[in-house]
Amino acid sequence: MSRLVVLYCAVSAVLSAGTCFSGIPRSGSDPVIEQTPLLARPSTLSERYAPPRGFVRTPGNEGSFSAFLRRLPLKPEGSQVHLFNGDLKRWQGAQAAVIDMSVGAKDLQQCADAVMRLRAEYLFSTDQTANIQFSFTNGFSAPFARWIKGERITVKGNECAWVPGAKPGATHHDLLNYLQVAFTYAGTLSLSKELEDASALPVQPGDLFIHGGSPGHAVIVADVATSALGEQVFMLAQSYMPAQEIHVLRNLENTELSPWYKMDQGSELLTPEWRFSWAERKRWKSP
Repeated sequence: MSRLVVLYCAVSAVLSAGTCFSGIPRSGSDPVIEQTPLLARPSTLSERYAPPRGFVRTPGNEGSFSAFLRRLPLKPEGSQVHLFNGDLKRWQGAQAAVIDMSVGAKDLQQCADAVMRLRAEYLFSTDQTANIQFSFTNGFSAPFARWIKGERITVKGNECAWVPGAKPGATHHDLLNYLQVAFTYAGTLSLSKELEDASALPVQPGDLFIHGGSPGHAVIVADVATSALGEQVFMLAQSYMPAQEIHVLRNLENTELSPWYKMDQGSELLTPEWRFSWAERKRWKSP
């Protein structure tokens, strides 16, 4: 336990660059959002949202990241976004739906952290724990495989090192403890360097729009549908700052299409709390 205390407290300003910018809607105003009545039955992302007319979901193999994202459980319609401390997010206009997944009790699971969480949960659920690995902002590599063996990370100044001494374990609880460390010292800046450019490829579930920096931001493509003409639409999910529940984003620029977005529509991708260049789309490297 003492090593973890040291880890969480040391040099966060040095290693955790690339966090999301704490913000409000791009317009700077707080539009009134009509809250829909709560439904008794939760649903998954694909159950709640059919593709727009003329579009069909792109194929996704069983066991793929696409299938995992489409099966994300959603809280009942009309649910609000809560922060890590249980408070409500100040602006409730960004979300179309709230994903039913823990946010933790610390201000850690922000934007890049949320997409790391989803990727790690997918790999864990499909017995690919050997592929769970993230790098810190200073370049230090932190594979979950070493955490499983009982090793932990110590930090001195800007230097990190693995040390033995903890109890080995590969449970979901172990995964969440590992991710808290990764969330502390990784961010949009480090994550953007780990990914491959996908801006010239057809969009697929799991792709990220990511702006690495401080401030920076990242959103994940949660679903994709294609028309007979080859047009693509997609849905996005994010967390933000302070750490908050992951949520599916509304399309405030095209409310009739919302929560879907059309690929390459407009000069930029405009989301409720960030604007991205279309060239900022990246993809996880294949294991």
